[in-house]
Amino acid sequence: MSVPLSASASVSAAHVTALRRFNRYFTRRIGVLDDHYLGQDRPLGEARLLYEIGSGASLRELRTRLGLDAGYLSRMVRALEGQGLVRVTVHPADSRLRLAELTPAGRDELAEQNRRADGLAEGLLRGLTEAQRGRLAEAVAVTERLLRLAAVTVHPVGPASPDARACLAAYAAELDGRFPEGYAVSDLVPPERIAVFLVAYEEERAVGCGALCAPGADTAEVRHLWVHPRARGLGLGRRLLTELEHTAAARGHRTVRLDTHVALKEAAALYRTSGYTEIPPYGDNPHAGHWFEKPLPH
Repeated sequence: MSVPLSASASVSAAHVTALRRFNRYFTRRIGVLDDHYLGQDRPLGEARLLYEIGSGASLRELRTRLGLDAGYLSRMVRALEGQGLVRVTVHPADSRLRLAELTPAGRDELAEQNRRADGLAEGLLRGLTEAQRGRLAEAVAVTERLLRLAAVTVHPVGPASPDARACLAAYAAELDGRFPEGYAVSDLVPPERIAVFLVAYEEERAVGCGALCAPGADTAEVRHLWVHPRARGLGLGRRLLTELEHTAAARGHRTVRLDTHVALKEAAALYRTSGYTEIPPYGDNPHAGHWFEKPLPH
């Protein structure tokens, strides 16, 4: 079950209308509604599949990456096979996996597709000044980051589950490289002390985590807040922190505490801008150099 945001995060009708209006304009403008996308003899779905196959990909990976149902993906792959653009083989190391790769004709088709897509983008940009192009590029980058963040889901999992262990192992390895004194897996909070463990998923891949401990009835403690490098810059750390706070409040805690190492300046900045204030040292974390606290709404 996904962890809900607070009621203050409810979506306004005006925001929904604005996003839908942009979607309608953009999809029409780039020719998504045409069965002959970019003037080629195939719809957008098949054209995108050619691009995603690229230098080769398993059908399982393509299903996950594109969010397609297995039957629909199979039909598109068969259509591209029938046109001589794609070849499907069995994975040499795992007979359960089927690999899709482009044939020479498929590579030529993809090269032509990329050429036409570049031409379409150039045509759209040509009507703008250089300054306007820069503003558009910045706006598109912001839109992509926000859409990625919106698509991330956060779920509670067992602190000893495979995804939790994978996130914590990556967290420990990163801190071991950043802390002068090092960091060992044995420094992690034992699973039995964790009340709630949240994992963030992007396209079914774990890309972040955070633990909530409950040392007292009134106080909760956030530990091991971490975001995978490929998901940084989206605002996911702040979202995970917010969801941990909401979870603590829902459990009846009045205050949430956390600590951080002096080397993690970006973490300290996140906490300060999220309403935390520094407090005297507490706990027995040998790596802590700053300690923070925040009252929770009731």
